[in-house]
Amino acid sequence: MRVDLFDFELPEERIALRPAEPRDSARLLVVKPGETLEDRIVSDLPSLLREGDVLVFNDTKVIPAQLKGMRKRGEAIAQVEATLHMRVTPDRWQAFMRPGKRIAAGDRIHFGHDQNSCFLGQLDATVIEKGEAGEALLGFDLSGPFLDEALHAVGHIPLPPYIASKRDDDERDRADYQTIYAREEGAVAAPTAGLHFTPELFAALDAKGVERRFVTLHVGAGTFLPVKADDTADHKMHAETGSVSHETAAVLNAAKARGRRIICVGTTSLRLLESAARDDGRIEPWSGPTDIFITPGYRFRTADMLMTNFHLPRSTLFMLVSAFSGLDTMRAAYAHAIENRYRFYSYGDASLLHRAETGEKERNG
Repeated sequence: MRVDLFDFELPEERIALRPAEPRDSARLLVVKPGETLEDRIVSDLPSLLREGDVLVFNDTKVIPAQLKGMRKRGEAIAQVEATLHMRVTPDRWQAFMRPGKRIAAGDRIHFGHDQNSCFLGQLDATVIEKGEAGEALLGFDLSGPFLDEALHAVGHIPLPPYIASKRDDDERDRADYQTIYAREEGAVAAPTAGLHFTPELFAALDAKGVERRFVTLHVGAGTFLPVKADDTADHKMHAETGSVSHETAAVLNAAKARGRRIICVGTTSLRLLESAARDDGRIEPWSGPTDIFITPGYRFRTADMLMTNFHLPRSTLFMLVSAFSGLDTMRAAYAHAIENRYRFYSYGDASLLHRAETGEKERNG
């Protein structure tokens, strides 16, 4: 499909720089293909769901994966930044380097200090390989939990570029850019639909009889990369690592067999379930990397509904929601959201999408 089909104009002031307070006071646009759009708020969610529905959350935890440092090559020194996006071994990470032209295989990089400080108490790495578009494989001098501890000491929360270009990260972001149920460390971007949930909202969902289950997909920085190709067939997705447990797979399959609805909280949960599903829709226990790329015409096998934030134009995430609810439906929904001053992107408002019938997806495909 042509990528320009997924383009739209978004006024700069619609980009949220801080989350709503409290989190569940954010707005929620309910989208049912073929029906009138409904303006609600996130705390209304229990009234929009049924007893027996199952919410699927991504319990990944964001790590301070933005690193600033100095590259040393002989006597030559240059400032560089690294955004870690996928762990390969206990001491190696794939990273996006900026500026990429300043690094080469074999370079030593000293992280954890500003340009005026000495090389003490820092985190050191070697560039093992240099890939395309500024990507590199970094081998750190520390490994496992020792490396994790060092990242927490010297790293920054990797805010999305559309926020980071307008302000620096601060201590508030360490809490704001994390779901209340985050457990498994490894993400460098938050599963942002989950940022809207509060203990009070969980209690209200419990009272309604809505179940919740957790999967893990470590969101990578590749989620923010623009689609530079003119056709979706030419775009390459960056892989992300995740898992679906035996217990969660069994619960979801049993729920589906009883006619219960599966509601994914976030595109990451949905992509992971689709990666773990067989052709007949049965969800298998699963672990490993996935680079699944969902565009209109895709036949979903798992979720009945999707809760997600508002995404970037021409992005793989807007393509995914267009596949889920229909391209025409989502164009209209986003036009409504812009006109009615919804807040966009990671710290913005949310939508609750119902899955389109196959016929509508095929017409839009």
